[in-house]
Amino acid sequence: MPSTRGSTHDLRLTGGQAVLPGVGLREVDICVSEGRIAAIVEPSHPTVAEETVDIAGRVVLPGAIDAHVHLGDNLAAPEKPTDASAETASAVAGGVTSVLAYLMVARDYEEVFPTARRVMEENSYADFGFHFCIVNQAQIASVPSYASKLGVSSYKFFMNFRGDEGAYLGIPGTDDSFMYDLLRVAQSCGAMVNAHAENIELIWRLREDVPKTPDAGLSSWDETRPGFVEAEASQRVAYLASVLNASYYGVHVSSADALAALLAQKARYPNIFLETCPHYLTLDTSTSMGSRAKVNPPLRPPGHGEALWEAIRDGSIDTVGSDHVPRHFSAKDKDIWSASAGFPGTGTMLPLMISEGMRRGVSLERIVEVTSTRPAQLFGLAPRKGQIAVGSDADLAIIDLNSQSTVEAKTQHTMAGYSVWEGAVLDCRITDTIIRGRFAVRDGVLQPPVGAEYLARPRSGRAALEATGVRY
Repeated sequence: MPSTRGSTHDLRLTGGQAVLPGVGLREVDICVSEGRIAAIVEPSHPTVAEETVDIAGRVVLPGAIDAHVHLGDNLAAPEKPTDASAETASAVAGGVTSVLAYLMVARDYEEVFPTARRVMEENSYADFGFHFCIVNQAQIASVPSYASKLGVSSYKFFMNFRGDEGAYLGIPGTDDSFMYDLLRVAQSCGAMVNAHAENIELIWRLREDVPKTPDAGLSSWDETRPGFVEAEASQRVAYLASVLNASYYGVHVSSADALAALLAQKARYPNIFLETCPHYLTLDTSTSMGSRAKVNPPLRPPGHGEALWEAIRDGSIDTVGSDHVPRHFSAKDKDIWSASAGFPGTGTMLPLMISEGMRRGVSLERIVEVTSTRPAQLFGLAPRKGQIAVGSDADLAIIDLNSQSTVEAKTQHTMAGYSVWEGAVLDCRITDTIIRGRFAVRDGVLQPPVGAEYLARPRSGRAALEATGVRY
């Protein structure tokens, strides 16, 4: 820790503990200058700051990075101010300091990108980047340009959008040859493919066997899209990635079946990375939330979540993302067959992971790894983001582990108007969120936006890891 005697910093956080990379939890003070961490000093060090904030009894974590967010009424892109402001307010209230949002259109993203970036820069509470959903051959051809010119180097592919399955979102049907082309082009320019892995032909067949009764619930929805449907598709795309030496990121792994299939592929080809979501870790088909908890892949029967927790614990799962979808409850409060899929979750991601993880014996250091450090590494944000280290952005979440908090939709800020964790009592409280040295949330109160920055990421996956010398 460098000496800073005689220097004056903008902010000093004193009296608390911080999770430091390679060290763990330690009693230190954090000094911030010009938006970056300038020094990490012993509490007795005589460093001077314009503002000193006493955080005694609390813990400082690097701000969470939610790498799986959807924005906008139609999930295509943020277009109006509230698309950005409401959902990122939810994020920062939950200790998230950066979000990576999926844009999903059939047009050239060079047409869509300027408006989406402007809306976010003007209205987002959190720093932000984008992933692009690739849905046609023209977009595949533009992938190298998207990475180098726009700074977007991670691309989603919906394996389940075949035939007319994606028509409701304006997405044309594709096939495995399309996926092969996308993996090959992404590999050529240091990018990564994030596939939604479900075998839609099996889903079409299984739908025929499940009675479409109006009182059917989450178990019936799971029966139409069971774990083996996810596992088969996950294994297929991961294997093709190995054939092409491409980076593959398995989004929202929901089942023990898919986990096992991906780990089998990863054992022979390490350039495969796994994400799960808080809802698969904390909810199952027995939840009382009914159609509000409809999501794809579905919530699973009891037992799958514990397999995912074990993979969090042992390091097999790389990241946790919220898969936040700002679906209003009016699109959810229907029978299970006609309700829209997806629900909000960015504001609850970090506190749920801390509370539920620590109850299960998962270390705070490991929680930091999956919610901040590893997403930064895989998506080309390290070392600027994802760690408490000198030179990194002062993106910080301050946590009170000695207080409880209750999830309430009215405090979540999202336009969706509900939470599938309504009433859950958590063993922690996010008291403050700091983005580049400025408070986005202070003493539990949302502050005016600090001025969001676009996060250009010309490399993701293996290329990003190799650029910073990080392990696979």
